[in-house]
Amino acid sequence: MRRLEIVIITQGPELYSTTRLASAARARGHGVSHLNPTRCTIRMGSDNRGVLYNGQRIVQPMDCLIPRIGASITQHGLRVLRQFEAEGALLLNSTQGIAGSRDKLRAMQAFDAAGLDIPRTAYARGAEDLRRALGDVGGPPVILKLLEGTQGIGVMRCDTVASAESVVDVLSRLQQPIIVQEYVREARGQDLRIIVVGDRAVAAMLRKSGGDFRSNIHRGGTGTAVTLDAETERIAIEATRCLGLRVAGVDVLESDRGPLLLEVNSSPGLEGIEGATNIDVANQIISEVERISD
Repeated sequence: MRRLEIVIITQGPELYSTTRLASAARARGHGVSHLNPTRCTIRMGSDNRGVLYNGQRIVQPMDCLIPRIGASITQHGLRVLRQFEAEGALLLNSTQGIAGSRDKLRAMQAFDAAGLDIPRTAYARGAEDLRRALGDVGGPPVILKLLEGTQGIGVMRCDTVASAESVVDVLSRLQQPIIVQEYVREARGQDLRIIVVGDRAVAAMLRKSGGDFRSNIHRGGTGTAVTLDAETERIAIEATRCLGLRVAGVDVLESDRGPLLLEVNSSPGLEGIEGATNIDVANQIISEVERISD
């Protein structure tokens, strides 16, 4: 394999996932650099069009870009990445795939259209739609989700119609539409996090909540390595492919009616799953970078 120049698009070069990816790439003989997307601007309409970094035209070689765009700057990050794409840069995950994963409703629509099993889900623009949406998913308790959010942020459990109406009333005043989703009792605050790289599920862990209904590691949850059954593995791979991603963290609930697809993260954290499984996920991702760059 020839030596690649890999650029990680991130605000946090010191973060675990970023340092692991950089270390894995360097160990395989590649060059690594970082670009902070918040320092990028775009120039168009001239011969010098392109992405500027700290006001200067980027001239360094870039064989592949690994986007690690934080949820707080999703739209700005996507605009910068689209410019790189327009200039012919190779991205590990495309802007279309990242955008699809960040919009929970858009992702659910894609999963449902593809025939992948998901929890009963409804979309409510405001309080006037809520009671119908609650009925569509089987009534309280329910999970309310903002259309964008990661690490369990913007996810709420409501045990009564009144509490759901109170939350939705506030959100509608802020012009925040929501997803209403059934609460799967038998999951008992647990879910599966599966890392898909290319066409393979390379690592999986069972996440248990730390006293919260959300099992995210960042919210105090714990992870234990698991071996996936064939159907759950298939769903994870199909969900990643459905959004046009090459690398993803896929969340699946185990229910009485089989595995239910929750969501897909296009920039999954590596610390929790590498620690739980002892699998070198970062190395697997760099191997995929080599494959698509060949």
